[in-house]
Amino acid sequence: MVRQPSINAQHRAPLSIERITEAALQIVDGQGLGRLTMRRLGDALEVEAMAIYHHLPRGKEQLLDGLVAHVASAPADTGAAAGSWRDVLRSWARDYRARLLAHAGVLPLVVTRRNPVALAATVASLREVLRRGGVAEEPAAVAAHTLLGYVIGHAALEVRGTAEDGADRAVDWDARFAAGLDLVLAGAG
Repeated sequence: MVRQPSINAQHRAPLSIERITEAALQIVDGQGLGRLTMRRLGDALEVEAMAIYHHLPRGKEQLLDGLVAHVASAPADTGAAAGSWRDVLRSWARDYRARLLAHAGVLPLVVTRRNPVALAATVASLREVLRRGGVAEEPAAVAAHTLLGYVIGHAALEVRGTAEDGADRAVDWDARFAAGLDLVLAGAG
């Protein structure tokens, strides 16, 4: 079946990696990762699925890498003048957690997909904030990875709804995150 161009086709933005990634993210956010297919993505973009391969020659593998990069690449603001380095990292951690939770369908990819480039800028910027705060290079590298691991791990537990302490009461995820973050940052420097 040949797809007929829609009336709005002439008013639609041209196909681009950014547009493809955003449409894929909407599918994952709304329907789950398991429902992301190139055909469904093509339908969402109002193009034939094969048109997507012009921008993503490796197909779905490249698309999944792009989703990880889009969601997981959130460098800390190393130029932030207001507040201490702990304040900068605390703000980054809260924002990063919110980003991961907003795109919880991509979280399994962030945790399991081997895509070192996607997180490299984030780790480097966290390390830079720590170094500017007076933390030596080696401890800063360890602390950056620890902080990143804490935020990703906490978001993963939160998405699962795990009450890992066995409590039979509702978990206050915000309070739990803040308390754990304070422990991580206290040990960072």
